[in-house]
Amino acid sequence: MTRFLKSYMLPIAMCIGIIFYRFFTELSFITPYLIFAMLFITYCKLSIKELWFEKFHFYLLAIQLFGSIAVYLALRWFNPLIAQGSMICVLAPTATSAAVITGMLGGSIASLTAYSILSNLCVAIFAPIIFSFIGEHSNFTFFESFLYILKEVFPLLILPLVFAFTLEKLAPKAKIKIQALHGWSFYLWALALTIVVGKTVSFVMKQPADNYAVEIIMAASTFFICIGQFLAGRKIGKQYDKTVTGGQGLGQKNTVLTIWMALSYLDPISSIGPGAYVLWQNIVNSYQLWRKQRNR
Repeated sequence: MTRFLKSYMLPIAMCIGIIFYRFFTELSFITPYLIFAMLFITYCKLSIKELWFEKFHFYLLAIQLFGSIAVYLALRWFNPLIAQGSMICVLAPTATSAAVITGMLGGSIASLTAYSILSNLCVAIFAPIIFSFIGEHSNFTFFESFLYILKEVFPLLILPLVFAFTLEKLAPKAKIKIQALHGWSFYLWALALTIVVGKTVSFVMKQPADNYAVEIIMAASTFFICIGQFLAGRKIGKQYDKTVTGGQGLGQKNTVLTIWMALSYLDPISSIGPGAYVLWQNIVNSYQLWRKQRNR
């Protein structure tokens, strides 16, 4: 029974989030706390000596930065809004919670964590520069944007890591006990997924009806971008025996931050792109975890 629930829990969580989106939208304030708890439990399986940058990290980063520009230039002739919404889904940094899914799938948590830090830092530096060439008017200076991205990302990404490594030094026995709780990460993720999907549906429902055609095409475009990034990341990672890490590093995006960037720098309608990407990446993750559970 437990195995059955684990196999189908994430698809069920997504369906519940879609149906009861109004209720779960009100719970969105607890999402950062859930992610923090999941990351802390996950990071307790790490040692600080395992963290280092690897060659394939820079290949993934090149796809993020240069791939986003290529996607924009390729789609701009068709529709500038679709180009913006698609581009930002490539540029988006790795999700802070990607380490949790990577661990569940048997990937390298240390390698993913190192890439996540690199990815978010580089986006904080280069995103405002890229947006200055293609975006709408923004009231944010480069320095303000840089600080905002750091403020939004790094407390959630770094603090659980610092706490876990501090625990390793000061109370190693406590860290071992927390490691035994790693199974709870799955259930915390299911709850977080329900809330995130509910919030995404609420966000999409609030968009103006006169742009439905563009929004549907944009959502379809980000579907193919999502699948493409997971596949490309896995292919690159496979060359370094880091298949799962490569896929999650390039495919699982920090969509909350991405939606903010779209609303701040681009046409607000382009935020539908990362809004739809939330659903696509979580469908991919749910499928991967379902396969993992089924094959046990």
